[in-house]
Amino acid sequence: MASTSREKKIESLEDTLQQLRDVTNSSALNKASIIVDASKYIEKLKQKVEGLNSELGIADSSTSQIDELPMVVVKTLKKGFLINVLLEKNFPGMLVSILETFEELGLDVLDARVSCEDSFQLEAVGRESHKNDSVDAQVVKQAVLQAIKNVD
Repeated sequence: MASTSREKKIESLEDTLQQLRDVTNSSALNKASIIVDASKYIEKLKQKVEGLNSELGIADSSTSQIDELPMVVVKTLKKGFLINVLLEKNFPGMLVSILETFEELGLDVLDARVSCEDSFQLEAVGRESHKNDSVDAQVVKQAVLQAIKNVD
């Protein structure tokens, strides 16, 4: 019985290594070479991310995004989005601008919590009111960021 458990572990390791070879487009055959290829692949991906971040004008990707305000995080839900917005300062018309953006995107607000006293915080659940394939989390995020810029 111990040998079948050991065989399963070996088979699982081989499957994992094969998946790693597939993802990294490695032609290596031994474990060490596969891992070296994977390491090189990860390095290339890091460089690519840094290049894209510099193109977009984003600071070092290892810095905490919480320090960078305004912070807009949009997560895709089964039927809609969870949208979180955080600003150090509230500006007159901020909430209205963001809600108008939701309307322009065709999002119905199902639930929302807002704090507008000193800082501005919004957590909202929005659902698409009509079928619109062009609306995804990135589109929502960019639209909210634009709404914030328009009020600033």
